[in-house]
Amino acid sequence: MKYRSTLPLCLLAAAMMSGCSSPGSTASPLVPDKIIQLTATTSVSLANVVTGALIIGAIHLYYDPLAPNWEIEEARINEDTYRFSLKMKRYHTGGAGESIQILKRRASQLQMQQGYAAYLLMEYTEGIDSQTLGARRMAEGTIKLVQRQQADSFMQNERY
Repeated sequence: MKYRSTLPLCLLAAAMMSGCSSPGSTASPLVPDKIIQLTATTSVSLANVVTGALIIGAIHLYYDPLAPNWEIEEARINEDTYRFSLKMKRYHTGGAGESIQILKRRASQLQMQQGYAAYLLMEYTEGIDSQTLGARRMAEGTIKLVQRQQADSFMQNERY
């Protein structure tokens, strides 16, 4: 996750923006000490609103709900064979069964880009990698791009 290093920075900024000052200091806080009146009996300070917004922003950067659920690494073994390694993001709200779809989608893209007739799924495994901060779904697969005669292993599609 590329935003992980910004979390401490955002939390530090939230603490600074909350308007904390030591007793007897004459420095003014970064956020004015204003009150926002929500209803006749309910109000909230501007410093609390800013702090809440910064914390929500930091959570959004760390969690990033719009990021893809799966990371895919691709390695070319030889001219027509590829190995894929997929890792699901640590914090997600679904997508646990998508790994085979993602692998097949990428295999189809490679097949079309390189002008092959089909691809064969040589190997596919799924599992869970237990790590210190929680389990993470993993998947690995190997495909081979093939021409028409290689794809038809029983030669059932030959034209007479």
